[in-house]
Amino acid sequence: MLLTNSYNQYVIIKNKFFIGDIKLKLTTRKSNHVFVLLFLFASIMLTPLFSESAEIIGPETTVINNEIFVTTGVILDEIHVEDLKNGISKEITFYIDLFRVWSIWPNEFILGKVIVKTLKSDPIKKEYVASSFDGMVITERRFNNFNSMLKWALSVNKIKLTNIKELDQDEYFIKITVESKLRRLPLVLSYLFFFVPEKEFKVTKDSQKIQLRITK
Repeated sequence: MLLTNSYNQYVIIKNKFFIGDIKLKLTTRKSNHVFVLLFLFASIMLTPLFSESAEIIGPETTVINNEIFVTTGVILDEIHVEDLKNGISKEITFYIDLFRVWSIWPNEFILGKVIVKTLKSDPIKKEYVASSFDGMVITERRFNNFNSMLKWALSVNKIKLTNIKELDQDEYFIKITVESKLRRLPLVLSYLFFFVPEKEFKVTKDSQKIQLRITK
């Protein structure tokens, strides 16, 4: 009788483990399916990361009354233009850096300026708003035309960089870096795809070398 009871208890315990194992496998399989769906969703959202995404215009440099002025801009690809048309805001940052040329690497960073451009559109109301922030002053403008907003927001016209009297008379160049932040992912995806870059794109371009000479 005792042997029979022990055997019955063994069978019950074994069955519990068997059922628990099935539940664990089903839960794991379900979690795998959820992960795959999230991965596919993130892949679709992050497709623009694998394209060139932008092209820098210029840069052009001029020296007027011993002041360096820089003109540049950026051309977005169709994916990002369509994002804007569909109401997705963009924050695009321009880094304008002055380097001194050395015969041996690396070149010397002298100074730089940062300009943050924000673009917003309302496709229903057909209203377009863009702002520019240079670290001190925010300039905001409203447009009735989408292309007019792009032209203003994606260009930097004759920004004063520095007075060359503060520099040694030598050879220099301007490096332009333009980057756009990635639209924020849902919280769950941000944990799962922590390895994904935070930027949609980042492009750089150097100006031609310029010989700075002080004029009287």
